[in-house]
Amino acid sequence: MRAVECAACGNQVLCEKFSVAHTSVQWTADAAAVCAEFGDAGGRAGTTARIRSCRALGASIDRAVADGALTVGTPDSGDQGAAAEAVDG
Repeated sequence: MRAVECAACGNQVLCEKFSVAHTSVQWTADAAAVCAEFGDAGGRAGTTARIRSCRALGASIDRAVADGALTVGTPDSGDQGAAAEAVDG
């Protein structure tokens, strides 16, 4: 997993892209406390457990892929090893 920083809120997550459609994200901070989109939705719903994604973070992950800092592929394919350690927002 590689560190990716959200350009909107600065929250840093760990991320892997197994394919164009499959992205694995591990939050490193409480999303509701750091991410305005999660905070807004979690406040209305009472929980962030059912929130699928943050659009701003998705755009930051897409940018990391476009910049070559995050590669698409499985760890077994060797593609992830070439990715940068972090992406600055």
